[in-house]
Formats: sequence, C-alpha cells, structure tokens
Amino acid sequence: MTERDTRTKILDAARRCLLADGYAALSTRKVAEDAGVPLSQIHYHFGSKEELILSLLRKENDRLLGRQAEMFAREIPLWERWEQACDYFDEDIASGYVRVLQEMTAAGWSSEALGKEMRQIMGEWGELLLKVAKDSEKKGLSFGGLTAEEVVALVSASFLGAETMILLGYESDRVPFRAALRKVGDLIRIAEEEATRAG
Repeated sequence: MTERDTRTKILDAARRCLLADGYAALSTRKVAEDAGVPLSQIHYHFGSKEELILSLLRKENDRLLGRQAEMFAREIPLWERWEQACDYFDEDIASGYVRVLQEMTAAGWSSEALGKEMRQIMGEWGELLLKVAKDSEKKGLSFGGLTAEEVVALVSASFLGAETMILLGYESDRVPFRAALRKVGDLIRIAEEEATRAG
C-alpha cells in the first residue's frame, strides 16, 4: 500500500468516526482501528488529532468549493443557481459534510489553530459568493440598497444558521428552514425579471 493509499484510508476512517462520535469523543486510536493501520501511521501522516480532522475538512471543502464554483460559473439565471445551491445544501447535510463543518466550527471556538483554519475556509466560501454577487450587480440586479458584501453576510448566515438548526433536529412545519431558503430563489427570479425589463 502506498503512502497516499494509507493517508486516504485514514481520512476515510476519520470521517466515519467523526460522524459517529463527534469531534470531542474522537480518538486517533479509534480512527487507526477503523482504518486498519497502526496508530503510529496517524501520527506519521498527520501529527495530531487536530491536524487529522483539519486535513479531512480541507479535502472535503476543496471538493465542494470546486463543485460550487463550477455551478456558479454557469451562464444561467441566478435564481436557477440558487436552486442548485439549495439542492447541494440538502446533499451536503445528507453526506455528513455539514456535520463535520459544524463540529469543526464549534471546536474552533476554543482552539486558535482550528479557529484560524475555519476562518480561512469560511473566507473562501465568502469570496466565491462575493464574486457571484458582484457579477450579478454588473448585470443590473439590485439588492434593495444592500451592498454585495452585506448580501454575502446575510446569505452565509442564513445557510449556516439553517445547517445548525437542522442538525439539532429543530426543523419542522413551524420552522421550515429549507423551504424558506428555496423561496429566496423566487425573490431572486422576480428581481432578475425586473432587471431584464428595466434594462
């Protein structure tokens, strides 16, 4: 088995263990057992539990950020891209990525190293969304007096807040987070249609 194969096995095991037990209960010994490798291999490849989970998060995040960037780059109306983002949102919750992200965000509150990494990750998503917002402005879409930066702040907070509540099992007919996010797509469609008529 190559070093790359071993590293991949460890990351896959870490993901399974994190989803099953959460970050606080995660142990490198358990990850090693799940991966079928000696504990020394985890320390050789990653150095620590923290760096192992950061490596897992970076791998997942790079893949999803690339997916999102490709989707946002498509020449389709913004409201259709919003709909696709909502589909991805559902997929990412089901896949466990959102759980990993939220676990690491919470861990970042008490670990400066994790906090720094999480700010970097959130910043990458923010830059992607800011590009989309600024491109939409150039095409004549108005955000009702909000700047592109303010739109990104609200969109980010909406998705992150919905993720938190859904993971807590708080979503219901009385608090329909996913339905509310999807309805924003309708508002974007109306705004785009108005911009087209005005242009």
